[in-house]
Amino acid sequence: MATGFIFSASLFFLLLLIDCCSGSFIGICYGRNADDLPTPDKVAQLVQLHKIKYVRIYDSNIQVLKAFANTGVELMIGVPNSDLLSLSQFQSNADAWLKNSVLPYYPATKITYITVGAEVTESSYNTSSLVVPAMSNVLTALKKLGLHKKIKVSSTHSLGVLSRSFPPSAGAFNSSHAHFLKPMLEFLAENQSPFMIDIYPYYAYRDSSNKVSLDYALFHASSEVIDPNTGLLYTNMFDAQIDAIYFALMALNFRTIKVMVTETGWPSKGSPKEKAATPDNAQTYNTNLIRHVINNTGTPAKPGEELDIYIFSLFNENRKPGLESERNWGLFYPDQTSVYNLDFTGRGAIDMTTAANVTRSNKTSWCIASTKASEIDLQNALDWACGPGNVDCRAIQPSQPCFEPDNLASHASFAFNSYYQQNGASDVACSFGGTGVKVDKDPSYDKCIYMRDGNNITLANNTTALSSNSSSQQKRNYSSISMYLFVIIYLFILLNIQQS
Repeated sequence: MATGFIFSASLFFLLLLIDCCSGSFIGICYGRNADDLPTPDKVAQLVQLHKIKYVRIYDSNIQVLKAFANTGVELMIGVPNSDLLSLSQFQSNADAWLKNSVLPYYPATKITYITVGAEVTESSYNTSSLVVPAMSNVLTALKKLGLHKKIKVSSTHSLGVLSRSFPPSAGAFNSSHAHFLKPMLEFLAENQSPFMIDIYPYYAYRDSSNKVSLDYALFHASSEVIDPNTGLLYTNMFDAQIDAIYFALMALNFRTIKVMVTETGWPSKGSPKEKAATPDNAQTYNTNLIRHVINNTGTPAKPGEELDIYIFSLFNENRKPGLESERNWGLFYPDQTSVYNLDFTGRGAIDMTTAANVTRSNKTSWCIASTKASEIDLQNALDWACGPGNVDCRAIQPSQPCFEPDNLASHASFAFNSYYQQNGASDVACSFGGTGVKVDKDPSYDKCIYMRDGNNITLANNTTALSSNSSSQQKRNYSSISMYLFVIIYLFILLNIQQS
C-alpha cells in the first residue's frame, strides 16, 4: 500500500514538473503559392538557421516532408478542402492517405498536427458538412496505427466563424455554422485537440481605421479598450479577438478546449489604399506578438494561459490573388534575404539594419517620457515596457539606483530608454503611443546609468551587467530551479518514508 502511494504521488509530481516547464511556442506558416521559391531542402536549412522549431504547411507535399526529416522541426500538415469529400466518404480513403502521405516519412519527420480543411466557412463551396466526418476518419486511421496521441487532428477557421467578437465577453459563434460547429467542438473536446483560429488585426484596422487605432492593432499599450461587461482591460486587438473565441466556446459550455492561432501576421507592402502595410508596422506587430506570447502572460480573460501561434508567413508568395498586400506577408524574399529582421526568441535586440527599416540617428540619443503625456498614458506605457516589452525594470525598484526620484516620469524614462536601446534606437522604438521623446543629452544621474547604444543596464554596484532579457529569463529559470529542488526534496522524503 505504501509503495502504491509513493508511486502515485511521484507520478503526480512528475506530471506537475512537466506542466510547469511547458510554455507557449512560436511557429511559422510555409505557404508555397509562388513560382520563385527556394527548394524545400533549402527552406529547411533556412528554418534551422533561424532556430524556428515549428512549421505549418497546407498539404502533405512529399518533397517538403522529406526535407524536414531529422531536423527536429515539428510540422503541422494539412488536408486541403479539395480532399475533404474523398476522406469523409470512406474510411479506406483516409487509411490510404495516411499510409501514403504520412507513414513513409514519420517519425523521421516530426508530424504533430493534421489540419483537416482550412477556413471552410470562407470557401465558396459548401464543404463544412464534410469536415467532421473527414476528421473522424483521419483520427480512426491514426488510431489503427497507434498514432492518435502523438498526432492531433483539428481544422482551422477564420474569425468569420464568429457572428460577434466585440466586446470580447459577447463573443458568439455564427448560428449558420451550428450544424458542423457543435459536432466539431465535441470532437475537439473528446480528443483534447485545440480550436485553431486565424487572426489578423491588420484587416480589422485596414477596414475600420476610423474605429480601430493603429496602436491598438500593433500591441502599443498606450491604446486600450475596456470590456463593459467584465471590466477587463485590453491593450491590443489580438488579445481581444482571442478572448472573443474563448467566450464563444464558454457560451456553448466548451470550457476545456484550448485555442491555437494557426495564422497571424502583418503585410510589409500593400496597394495605395493599404497605407498600414509597411515593413515598420510588420516588424512592430510580429516583434510585439512574439514577446507577448513567450512571456506567457495569456489574455485578460485567460491570464497565464499557454497560447501557441504560427506567424504568416515564411515567404512572400507572388501567385496569391487579390490586393498587393496578399503577396507580401513574408518574412523572407524568395532569395532568402530578410524583408525585415525578426528575433524569433523575442529576447534579444531587433536587428534594424535592413534598408526597409526606419532611419536611425547618426549620433547617440536616448528616449525619455514626454512632459506632455498624461499620467494614465505613462503608467500604461511603463507597465507595458516592464511586462510584454521585456525590459528589466529592477533598477527602478526601491533601494535601487534609479528609484529616486520616486515619480512616474522618472521611472518611465528609464524603462522607455532601455526598450529604445535594446530595439535598435529607432523612431518606432521610442513611440510608446506618443508618450516617448528622443533627446540628445544623456539623462543618467548619480549612480543611475541609462543604457546607450545597446549597452547593458548597470545596477547598484555599477558592475553587474544585465542582458535585455534577464528579467523574464531569470523568472523562468528560478521557476524551473525551484520546481526541481521541490521534487528532489520530495523524493528524499519519500525515500526516508520507504526506509522507515
